[in-house]
Amino acid sequence: MKITEIMSSPPITATLDDFLSEVKEILAVNKFEHIVIIEEGKLMGVLSERELLLAISPYVNSNVYTTRDLATLNQRVAQIVERHPLYLDDQSEVEDAIDMFDKNHISCIPIVDADFVPIGIVTRSDIIHLFNKNRA
Repeated sequence: MKITEIMSSPPITATLDDFLSEVKEILAVNKFEHIVIIEEGKLMGVLSERELLLAISPYVNSNVYTTRDLATLNQRVAQIVERHPLYLDDQSEVEDAIDMFDKNHISCIPIVDADFVPIGIVTRSDIIHLFNKNRA
């Protein structure tokens, strides 16, 4: 089965120049745990909600925050995102994703076209959902 059959598409994206506050809002509104980072339309990285929360002060949404805590929201994505993520192309099979998840400590895989433009994203949950659907 082709990976494009189970991926979420189009992926939610942000750029390296976006502020963490913007990315935090995008993830919250869309109820996603990952956002694909692009530069000039090409895949640059993936930022997880977990990585975002680790970069932001834990006091931001409390009543004891300081100016310094709020400043963490003004960081740019480029300051925290890990570049050169693992990815699969649109010709890959679901088995390729399973193998990649098994061999790496990752929770999502961006899917790119021949021009390295992100066209979707696959998460571990997508694989589990497919497995459960095929079991029924």
